[in-house]
Amino acid sequence: MGQTTCAIVGGGPAGMVLGLLLARAGVDVTLLEKHADFLRDFRGDTVHPSTMRLLDELGLWDAFAALPQSKVERAAFDVDGQSLTIVDFSRLRQPHPYIAMVPQWDLLNLLAEAAEAEPTFRLWMSHEVTGLVRTGARVAGVRYRAPDGDGELLADLTIACDGRWSVCRSEAGLPTREWTVPFDVWWFRLPRDMNAEYSLIPRTAPGRVLIMIPREGYFQIAYLIPKGRDAELRARGLEAFRVEVSSLAPEADVSGLTSWDDVKFLDVRMNRLTRWHRDGLLCIGDAAHAMSPVGGVGINVAVQDAVGAATLLAEPLRARAVTERDLAAVHRRRLPAVALTQALQRVLHRGLMGPILRGRIGGPPAAGVALLRRLPWLSVVPAYVVGVGVRPEHAPDFARR
Repeated sequence: MGQTTCAIVGGGPAGMVLGLLLARAGVDVTLLEKHADFLRDFRGDTVHPSTMRLLDELGLWDAFAALPQSKVERAAFDVDGQSLTIVDFSRLRQPHPYIAMVPQWDLLNLLAEAAEAEPTFRLWMSHEVTGLVRTGARVAGVRYRAPDGDGELLADLTIACDGRWSVCRSEAGLPTREWTVPFDVWWFRLPRDMNAEYSLIPRTAPGRVLIMIPREGYFQIAYLIPKGRDAELRARGLEAFRVEVSSLAPEADVSGLTSWDDVKFLDVRMNRLTRWHRDGLLCIGDAAHAMSPVGGVGINVAVQDAVGAATLLAEPLRARAVTERDLAAVHRRRLPAVALTQALQRVLHRGLMGPILRGRIGGPPAAGVALLRRLPWLSVVPAYVVGVGVRPEHAPDFARR
C-alpha cells in the first residue's frame, strides 16, 4: 500500500498540467495513467493561445515550439463560393494569437518530462484506477490494477482527471445534470496531400457536417451524424459514405476508407456535476463537466480547471490540511466559465448544428453571414471564446520559471 499527498487520476492535459504545477509547489504528487504510453488515436490536437501562454509562463515555450506543429490563424466558411472568416485568432491580443495543431502525445510527453524533473512528482503508467478507498465517508485514496498486481494508494486528496467516463465520479455517486446533444461523431483518418488546405471549421451541407484535423501524412476526420443513428447510417453501406465524404472534402483520398472498422463511434455527451467534490475527492475537466466537441474548447477549459485548482490547493496540500471548503472554492472559481461555455454550446446546437443535421439549412444563418460581412472585426469574439476562454487562468507564481 502506497501513500501520497495528492493522487491524480488520468494523464490527459488536465492531469499532467495539475501534476506539474503542484509538484513545482513542493506537493508530493502521484499521477496514475492506465495506459503504458500517450499514443492514443483521436485525441484532440488543438493547443490554444491561453495554453501556449501558460507554457510560456512555465518556462516550457522553447521545448513546445520545437514540437512538430502547424498554425491556424483563421477559420472560414465557404458561403456562396466566397470565403467568409468567422473566427480570426490573429486579432487576439495574446503572445501567441493562433491555434497550434500538435499531436497530443507530444504535448503530454513534454509535460511529463517537465513534471518528472521535480523531486516530489511520480508518474505511474499502466496503473488503471478501479475504485476509491474510503475511511468512513471520506475518500482516502484509490484502488488500482497494475502489471505487477492490484494495489491501493492512500492520499490526502484524490483529484479525478479521468474524463467523461470517470471511474472516480461514478464511484463517488456525484449528482450530474445532463443536456441533450443532437449529434454523435464518427472518427476516422484519411491520407493527406501535404499541400492541401484544411479547416477547423465544419464543412457543411444539408444533413452533413465534417471537420478535418491535419496530422503528419493524414487527416483526422470528425463526421457528425444525427444522435442515435449510428447503426442506421452504417447499414446504407460504405460506398455511400465515401461519396458523402468526398463531396465535402474533395482533397481527401476516400479510398483510405476500406472498412467500417476504420470508423470509430463517439457517443457525444454534455453534462455537468452539480457538486464537484466529496471529502477527499475533487473532479475537474471532463470528469466534472463533459463538453460538446463544438468549438473544440474542452481541452482548454480542462487545462484552466487544472491551473485554477493548483492555485487554490497548493498551500492547503503543502500543509496537508485540505478541507471540503477548499474544494468548494475550486468549484466556485471555475463554475461560471464552464456554465457559460456550455450554454454557448447549447445555443450552437439549437441554432446551427441541429438544423444542419436535420437538413433545414446548409450552413451558417444568413443574418450572421451578413453581420460578419459588414463588421468583420466581430470575428475576434468567437476567437476569444475558443482561443482564450471565458475565464483564462495564469500560472501561479510558485510554478513559473
